[in-house]
Amino acid sequence: MLIAYASRTGNVKLFVDRLPYRSMKITEGLRLSEPFVLVTYTDKIGEVPEKTRQFLADNNGLIRGVAASGNRNFGPYYGAAADIISEQYDVPIVCKFELAGTPTDTAKFIEGVDALDV
Repeated sequence: MLIAYASRTGNVKLFVDRLPYRSMKITEGLRLSEPFVLVTYTDKIGEVPEKTRQFLADNNGLIRGVAASGNRNFGPYYGAAADIISEQYDVPIVCKFELAGTPTDTAKFIEGVDALDV
């Protein structure tokens, strides 16, 4: 499974680098031709980052699942980008993780991706 990811501070990249999947950083104008799982950060207080929104506008038919990083200090807004994307594109949330994630988060992500019907 291809992982498409957006990382602002490097935490999402650290998380993705520990995964056993091919990955591609989201860049302006990126268009994919195969299914992917999106991993993104949560911006501001519970928002989808602009670069992620633009990427999804061009690639939404191929998204199969979403994961998001966040900070538990934001309470109900923790990893909220995953909630918003899941609802908007009708895809499952594979996991949410704090900062760069833990080994448990990595295992949960892999389990979630492997369970996707792709």
